[in-house]
Amino acid sequence: MVTLKHLAEQLNVSVSTVSKALHNSDEISPDTIERVKALAKFLNYKPNKLAVSLKSSRTNTIGVIIPNILNHFFAKALYAIEMEASKQGYHIITCVSNELQAKEADSLQLLSNGSVDGFIMSIAEETQVANNVDHINAVIQQNIPTVLFDRVSDDINCDKVIIDDFGAAYEATMHLLSEGRKRIVLLSDIEDLSVGKLRTNGYLQALKEAKDYHQEPVMVTIKKSDDAEQVIDNMFRNNTTVDGIISIDNTSGVVALQKALKLNYKIPNDLSVIGFSDDNVLQFTDPKLSTISQHTLDIGKASVELLLKRLNDPNTSLKTTKTIKTKLVLRETTK
Repeated sequence: MVTLKHLAEQLNVSVSTVSKALHNSDEISPDTIERVKALAKFLNYKPNKLAVSLKSSRTNTIGVIIPNILNHFFAKALYAIEMEASKQGYHIITCVSNELQAKEADSLQLLSNGSVDGFIMSIAEETQVANNVDHINAVIQQNIPTVLFDRVSDDINCDKVIIDDFGAAYEATMHLLSEGRKRIVLLSDIEDLSVGKLRTNGYLQALKEAKDYHQEPVMVTIKKSDDAEQVIDNMFRNNTTVDGIISIDNTSGVVALQKALKLNYKIPNDLSVIGFSDDNVLQFTDPKLSTISQHTLDIGKASVELLLKRLNDPNTSLKTTKTIKTKLVLRETTK
C-alpha cells in the first residue's frame, strides 16, 4: 500500500508537506501541490480511512435506520439521504428495522460503537405502538447526534424533520368540502403511528369547522391482517352515499379508486378520491389520482443537513424541528 511516507521519499519532501499538498494548503506552493497530486494519482494513493478517523474522531459515516425498505416513501427518503450525504463527503450504513423494536434496538447498538458519527432514523411501528423509546434515548445520552424523520416521538429530545401531516389532511378535507361533498370517508392503515394520528386529526378538524357538513366522521381502519380490498368493499356497502374519500396511507387510495370504478362510480362526478400515495403509483391509475405530495427528497436532504449541523456544533442545546410543507396535487380524481 502506498503511504504518505512513500510519496514524501520519492519527492524528497516531508510527510507533512505531502499531507498539506493533498489538502490544498495555502502553505504549499502550487507547483509542489501539482507534483504531489500527480505522483499520488500515478501510484494510486488512497488515504487510510481508519487512520484519518482515529485522528479526527470522525468516521464520516452516518447510520440510517428505516422501518420498511419496500415502502416507496422510505426507499425514496433513503435515496435522498445517500445523495446528500455523498455530496457532503459522507457514507451511509443502512439498517432496516422491518417495523420491529428489537431489530431497531439491535441496529442502534451495533452502530453506536464508533462505526458512525450519528444517526438518521424513522421509528419502527412496534416502537411507536409500545410507546417505548428507551433504546433511542440511550443512544442520545451517549452524545451521539440523532435526527428523527417522518415518524417521531415527543419523548425523544433530538433534532427532527417532519411534514405537516395535520395540515396536509386538513387541506385535503377542506378541498373535498369545497366541492360540496357531504359524506367524506377517511381510510387508514397507519392509525397507530404518529403521522396517522396527526392526519386523522386534520380530517376531524376540517369537518368540525364545516358549518354545512352534518354527517358524523367515518374513519375506516385497515389492519395488517385484513384484506384491504374486502375492507374497502365493505366500506362502500355500508356507506352508500359516500362522495369523498381521503386515504392517509400509501396504498388504500388506489385500492378505493379501483373498487369505485368497478362499482360504476363516475369519478369525480359521483366521488372524489385523494391519496397520500407517492408518484410510484400514479402511472397505474386511470383516472390519475389526486395526491398529497410529501416532498420526500426534501425530507431526506433536510435530515442530513440537520445532522451535519449538529456534528459541527455539538454544544448547541437547542433542538430543531424542521417542518416540510406538503402540496395538494389535484389531478383527475377531484373536481
